[in-house]
Amino acid sequence: MSNEEDPVSADITVTSVEVSELTEEEQRDRLHLERRVERAVFEAGKALAELRDRRLYRSTHRTFEEYCRDRFGHSRRQSYLLMDASVVFDNLVEICDQIDHKLPTAEGQVRPMTKLEPQEQQEVWLKAVELGVDLAKLSPSAN
Repeated sequence: MSNEEDPVSADITVTSVEVSELTEEEQRDRLHLERRVERAVFEAGKALAELRDRRLYRSTHRTFEEYCRDRFGHSRRQSYLLMDASVVFDNLVEICDQIDHKLPTAEGQVRPMTKLEPQEQQEVWLKAVELGVDLAKLSPSAN
């Protein structure tokens, strides 16, 4: 070992910082902003579905898939996964907002549920949240 100090026996100074509690207004603001973040990826899926359904790409592209690739860098699969996930998310919002449960924040979290009936989606999500299970890790097609 060189003449430098042994890092294992080095002294470390830690400064504590007092963190004040959030006011009620700050708590409301945080919850509102957290909900916006949770919904962001799913809002993208809803927007893609509307672009596709209304064929709003038709002035520049022959197909929706070409449009998504050129405009957003999405593969066909990625665009459709986002659209499917937004349907599941909307279904989960119905039950989760009523009981203040955690909502998904990523497409992969709801991917395993896209083939389930709405009631089953809600049951699976509530159970996963209760157990702390990350559904994205269970999906065989997860990225």
